[in-house]
Amino acid sequence: MLDREGFRPNVGIILLNQRNQVFWGKRIRSHSWQFPQGGIDRGETPEQAMYRELHEEVGLMPEHVSIVARTRDWLRYEVPDRFIRRDARGHYKGQKQIWYLLRLVAHDWNLNLRATSHPEFDAWRWHDYWVPLDVVVEFKRGVYEMALTELSRYLPKSDTRNRYLRGGSRHRHDETTEVSSVPMAPIGLELPPGASFDPDPQSDTRSAHGNHK
Repeated sequence: MLDREGFRPNVGIILLNQRNQVFWGKRIRSHSWQFPQGGIDRGETPEQAMYRELHEEVGLMPEHVSIVARTRDWLRYEVPDRFIRRDARGHYKGQKQIWYLLRLVAHDWNLNLRATSHPEFDAWRWHDYWVPLDVVVEFKRGVYEMALTELSRYLPKSDTRNRYLRGGSRHRHDETTEVSSVPMAPIGLELPPGASFDPDPQSDTRSAHGNHK
């Protein structure tokens, strides 16, 4: 389902825990990290698609989250021709997305990367809100920055000042205000099936290119 300009309607999900960290998933069999996202099916509203993708990709149900905010308008990114199927070239251009900011109101153990038979992620972690854009596939970085920026206004003010990444480059901050970007898994935390904690996903900035939902 494409619009007149060749963009497929899509939703993106930024999931917060109680510490205002975000769910950060590693695409299955790759070195690329990203937020959950997926297409809007015919007849679905963006909110319905968001809840469906939330369950398919991370195993959560509507009662496990609360909606904090969403982007006002569509955010678009184009997909390079080399990543588009040959039969779609010429009429498919990319994705247009509505992004949702969600708050997890349940326990971590409700996360399940194998809720369906076609998992999107094989590892996950909680990360500071301003994620490292250089581990996101290149053509999605701009829309990630736009979504994070627009939705950051709904975070507590103490969290918005810790922004340290713009346009895929990391900046040094004052040691007195630095927030660790490598949170450790809490002792005794039971990770969902198929998940593991990567101690430092920023150590490998290679982007794996494949099926980009």
